Amino acid sequence: MRLQIVGCTGSMSGPRSAASCYLVQADGPDPATGATRTWSVVLDMGPGSFGQLWTHMDPSDLDGVIFSHCHADHIGDVISLHVHRRWGPARGKTPIVLGGPEGVLDRVRQIDGAGPEETYEGEFALRTLIAGESFRIGPLTLTPSTAWHSVPGFGIRIEGPREDGAGPATLFYTGDTDECDTITRGASGVDLLLSEAGFTDEDEVRGIHLSGSRAGRIAATGTVGRLVLTHIQPWTDSGVAFREARTVWDGPLDVAEAGRLFTL
Repeated sequence: MRLQIVGCTGSMSGPRSAASCYLVQADGPDPATGATRTWSVVLDMGPGSFGQLWTHMDPSDLDGVIFSHCHADHIGDVISLHVHRRWGPARGKTPIVLGGPEGVLDRVRQIDGAGPEETYEGEFALRTLIAGESFRIGPLTLTPSTAWHSVPGFGIRIEGPREDGAGPATLFYTGDTDECDTITRGASGVDLLLSEAGFTDEDEVRGIHLSGSRAGRIAATGTVGRLVLTHIQPWTDSGVAFREARTVWDGPLDVAEAGRLFTL
């Protein structure tokens, strides 16, 4: 299983990266052909990310897009994906999974400027995320965990084949969330925790974002293999989040950068 950082800037696109977008890929059999192929799932697709996705894969080959929540900085480029699949190179291909919280399709219509008659059935196969209800896309098993954010949202645990073939690999993406038991449990024991750090410890508002130290505490409590900090605001020095995490987490630690690849 591989994690490609497509976009990682918090709350908007920034000068060094598109907004949140993470490509997870793994090789596995295709039931339609029996042949092994690469399966590709994107977690979130914020502004500027669809164009950057092209540098890593042919978007026509996507198998699913999962939205952690429905804020525009995490779903805005779904319209680019829609255009690509209805009128562009992916026209006529089998609809891909589009997963998100309840009401995600209404949110897509809102961004698109479309009415309720627009179903997107030719492009997307809708899946409403439910906490604890696992589902599969190819060799990947995805399990949502309830987040603590300003709108309904989820963290996503993904299990897939390890690159060396020695058993399963696991990662957990927090989406946007503050520290809470459901996210900590969802992340427990994973090989890689991809955690937002949209706030710093100086931000006193709760129920919206993690800081570096709160992300570090989730990693430490859950005994994860590696912590990768992401969704850091473009005006915030990423070193602040790194140093905050280091106050509570002494394991492997990285700050996400656009283009970075992690192999599990």
